Order: sequence, then structure tokens, then C-alpha cells
Amino acid sequence: MDYRECCEEAEKAIQQLKDLNESIPIVVEGEKDVEALRILGIKGEILTLHSGMKIANFCDFSAIRYKEIILLTDWDKKGWKLTKAIERNLSGRTKCITEFRLIFAKHMGVKNTEGIPSYLRKVKERLDAKGK
Repeated sequence: MDYRECCEEAEKAIQQLKDLNESIPIVVEGEKDVEALRILGIKGEILTLHSGMKIANFCDFSAIRYKEIILLTDWDKKGWKLTKAIERNLSGRTKCITEFRLIFAKHMGVKNTEGIPSYLRKVKERLDAKGK
């Protein structure tokens, strides 16, 4: 694994997320994911799926309020199932942006959003150690 490339791709994706999140909400699974995105400097609206609402209700809520959402569920088996269920439910109502999940799945050594900040920190420490 090329840590430098992983770090660059992740940071590029995070910057794109920041820019898009100025007008498009990000959907994550839980509060720890929200905290991780805040650590990464993402300041816009973030919605959590695990807030006591059923998926169908969450989708109805989202369809009424948003033309687009960024789906950033974890890239484990459960996260993939959640993404597919949400995309199916919102089809024709709200556009779901999912490419960030694919970028992080490819370039991160973690399987969830909450792990991104610590993973990036460790990669940067390794790169700094090699650079000295």
C-alpha cells in the first residue's frame, strides 16, 4: 500500500466533502461518525441514521427536505446494505452521492467513518518518520 497516495486521495476527498457539505447534508450511521467528520473540519449539516427513526421514515424525511444527500455509511457489510436500502427508497426523490464511500473504502485501512481521523494521523506519522 502506498501510504502517500492513500493520504493524498483521502485528503482530496475530504476537501471535496467539505465543499459539497456547504449545501448538501452528509448522512452517517452514528454520533461517533459525526465527531470524526467534525475532527476532519467538516462543518455543514450531518444527519445520523441511528437516531431512532426507521429507514423508510428517514428517507421520507430526507426526500421532503433535500434534493441531494451524501451517503457516508460505513464501508462494511452493514454499511453497504444501508446504502442500497436508502438509495432504493430515495430513488426518483433525492439524489444520493455515494462515491466518497468508494474512495475511502479503497484508500483507507479502516472500514468506518469514525476511524478516518486516527488512520490519517497514523499514516502521516509514518510518512513523517520516513521523510526524516
